[in-house]
Formats: sequence, structure tokens, C-alpha cells
Amino acid sequence: MPSNPPLLPRAKTRGRLAVGALVTALFGQLLAGTAVAAPAAEPAKTPSPGRIAWEPCESPSGQGTFECATIKVPVNWKRPNGATIDLAINRHLATDPARRIGSLLVNPGGPGGSGVGFAFSAPDSFSPELLERFDIVGFDPRGVGLSNPVKCDEDLVADQGALLYPDSASSFAALRAANRALGGNCRDLTGPLVDNMDTMSVVRDMDAIRAGLGEQRISYYGVSYGTGIGQQYAERYPHRVRAMTLDSNMDHSLDQWNYQKTETIAMEESYGQFADWCARTVSCALHDQDTRALFDSLYKRADAGEIVLPGDPPYTFTTQDLQGLAFGYMYDPATWFQFAEDLAYLDAPEPAADRSFGKRGEPTEFAYLPVMCQDYDFDLPSYGTLARFERALSGLAPVTRLNSLAWTDLTGCQNWPTEVTNPPHRLRIDGTPPILVTNSRYDVATPHSWGSNAARQIGREAVFLTYDGVGHGDYWLSPCARDAIDTYLLTLKTPRKGTHCPAVWPTEPSAQRQSPSGGLVNPLPELLGTGMYR
Repeated sequence: MPSNPPLLPRAKTRGRLAVGALVTALFGQLLAGTAVAAPAAEPAKTPSPGRIAWEPCESPSGQGTFECATIKVPVNWKRPNGATIDLAINRHLATDPARRIGSLLVNPGGPGGSGVGFAFSAPDSFSPELLERFDIVGFDPRGVGLSNPVKCDEDLVADQGALLYPDSASSFAALRAANRALGGNCRDLTGPLVDNMDTMSVVRDMDAIRAGLGEQRISYYGVSYGTGIGQQYAERYPHRVRAMTLDSNMDHSLDQWNYQKTETIAMEESYGQFADWCARTVSCALHDQDTRALFDSLYKRADAGEIVLPGDPPYTFTTQDLQGLAFGYMYDPATWFQFAEDLAYLDAPEPAADRSFGKRGEPTEFAYLPVMCQDYDFDLPSYGTLARFERALSGLAPVTRLNSLAWTDLTGCQNWPTEVTNPPHRLRIDGTPPILVTNSRYDVATPHSWGSNAARQIGREAVFLTYDGVGHGDYWLSPCARDAIDTYLLTLKTPRKGTHCPAVWPTEPSAQRQSPSGGLVNPLPELLGTGMYR
């Protein structure tokens, strides 16, 4: 029996790009022979990357004018003269070079999302105004995609994935052993980079890219886990920021319990918004049903092993499958018509039906846990603590029970064999220009409270905007938010503090990737896999 039903989303990672053969080919010559390099023969006080040597390249879609390059950075920034890796970089050139403002660095989140893929999506995904005035610069963070990707044994990844919901002291011990074995295997296959995957190392890399671009100050748009990169860049290099938009924010100050609590409440509230929308939307497949009661019923039936999907062999649908399915559909309300149909099918599977659940991608490289487990201290003292967490979360979320992504963050980092090299802390930012912080009111991956807390920690430099709807990635969910972000990046004029943008609700089935914001295409599902990333 497969570990997941066919085409069912794995609610495991917030970000990874399945790098296509075409993209790899574009960088083939640039990246030839760029595994972790030996220490430099001539010591120097700091790395000096010099100007980036760009070469023309073509995007997978063939749209836009692009250049590609690599830049060399230390594996360990505390040892700048030691081993190095090459980071893959690309840029979409400003379409109105006479009015070019500068470089806009972008990151799509994850951890594990490809900035190269994000920049390649720019012609479809960013407004014409941004494309005219900025070079859109993307880079694959260390250990991701084309930048010396973290490699792990697929069987060990699968073994570990099957243990992420322990229900006893013995299964918790098995999980801890599997995490330790997987992390050690990743180190064996990848090398010392695995121990240097924290966000602060990425921040140092990004400043090396800034220097290589010849920019005194950069503009930055980071979404989801990319906001953590931006937050810590502003903290370390405040005077090198021209403008910064942080869309759908991480909160790096959270302890283990508050991380779980805030994520679980966000999941429960978001599902509640789906239920209310379905009740008032006649074309929703569950319009005449109580969708909260339905989810509770499906959960209990799945827990009893009573939901069996037809197939060869048949698949017994689990509570974890149900939670992961619901989680993934909360990223964009445009998918809710399909979600309602999936729930209706689960309630009464048809043996002859040829049905598959929307696939959100499968892990290839495995950068996610090496980053998360170095950025957050998730290790728990015992199974008893984990069990107390689970009981308390079920009380906070009586319908959905927990947030599947947050839960597997917690369990996936138990006994992970690297240090927490970038431990949680409150932001200390001073001396930047105004920073625009945006968050959806209902966001299962990065809750609204995370955005408000991040803005509060940033202090007087922060301007906080709330999108009053559901989803992840305000730029593609809300025309109002998109316009505010564009205006700020172009002119440095911020919206008023405390601005709210109205919710946008789907009125008819539509393609998931089509954004309500001026016909732009939301690139995150294709880049990262919806329901699997921040």
C-alpha cells in the first residue's frame, strides 16, 4: 500500500521547486563542476565576489529577457576562506531601462523554494509596472534547486514521513531514530552544507549577491518563508535596504507551543471561512450541508479506517490525509469549488469513479528540514509533552484538530542531528526605510498574528496591511494589496498604518493559478506545491 493515496498532497514541506530539465540545462555550463569546492589557496579576510558575470539565457516559457549567472559563497560564513558553493542567480531585465530603479530581489518562500523559478515566472506574475522599472532578481538559496541541492536517500525520506504522527512513546522513539538517521544520511550525501542551511547564512549570501550586482541598496519582495530572509536581512544590514515588502510573514520569536497554537487556530478559522462561504454560495457542492459537521464525521470515519478509496489496491484514507487535504485547499479560495467536491466524494466514494485528488507535488531534494531545524528549536523532552500538545490543540480546533504542516515541522525536527544555529529571537531592526508588512486575516501557513507580531517587533519602521480574506500570498489574492505593494516598491509611498483590504470570494469555478489581481498568474502552486510550503 502506498504511503499516500495517489495524487494526494503530502502536507510536509512549505517549499521546494521540482527543477525541470530545461531550467537545469540553462545553467548547465555555468554550474559544471560546482560541487562543494576545496578551501581557497590564498586566504582573505572576507570573500570578494566581484561583479556578477551575466550570460543571456531563456526562461522555460520563452517569455521575457533574462540573464543567468552563478556567484561563489562560503559554505560556512564563519570560515570565509574555507569550502565554497556556487549559487544560481537569474534576472529579468527591466523593460524600460531608461527609467530603471534598480534590482528587486525576490524569494518565494519554503524553505526550499527556487528564487530562480520565481524570477522566471515574473512576466506572468508581476505587474507590468514592476517589470518596467526593476530588474527582477532571483536566486536559489543554498541547498536548493540549482545551488548545491541537499540530497537524501528517498527510502529514508519515506520511512521518516510515515512516522510523523506518533501515538505512543515507542512510535515517538522510532520517529526520533528515523530523524537522526535521515539527517545523518543527508549530511553523508550532501556534505557539510547540511550543517549550514540556516536563514542567517542565506542572508549573508543575499548581501554577497547585492555586492555582486553593484547595488548600494536593494529592494526586496519576500513571500512566506522568504519574509524571514527579509526580516533578518533588515536586521543585519538595515542601511542596505531601499524598500522591503514582507508578504505572509514568519514570526521567528515563537516557542514550540505558541508556534503550534497560532497555526492550529489559523487552520480552524480558515476552514470556518470555507464553511461559511459554502453555505452562502449556491454553486458549492456542499451548499445544503453543514460542512463543519461533515468534516468532523469524515475525521471520525477516517480514524476508524472506514473511508476506503477504490483502486488497485484500495487505499484506506487516514485522518492525516484528510487534514493535509484541507490544509492545502486553504491557500487559495479559488480552489474551494474543487475542495467541496472532494469532501462530497470522500463522504460517499463511488467504486467506478475515476477520481484523483489534486496533486501538490512530491519532494525531490530535501532542503526543508535542514533549514527549519536550524532556525527553530522544536525538540521536545518526551512523548508526554507531544501528547499534551495534541490534546490541547484538539480543544482549540474541535473541527480540524491541528495544523498538519505545523505539526510535521515539530515532529520532523525531533532529534535532528544539527544544531539550532539561528535560534528564535525577537527582531531588532533599526535604521531601515519604512518596511511594508502584509498578511491575510486567515492564513493557514503564516497566521495573521505572525504578521502583526513581526510588524510590532520591527517597530516604527513597519507599516502593517491586512487582507481581510483567506489565503497565502496577498500579492495574488487581493487587487488592493497588490496595488499597495506596487506603489510602495515603485515610489516608497506606503499605505496608511492599519490599512485593510477587502476579502475577495470566488463566485464560480476558475483556474487556480489565475489571480484576481489584474489577470496575473499566481506562481506559488507551480513553484512550490500548494499545501506544502510557506
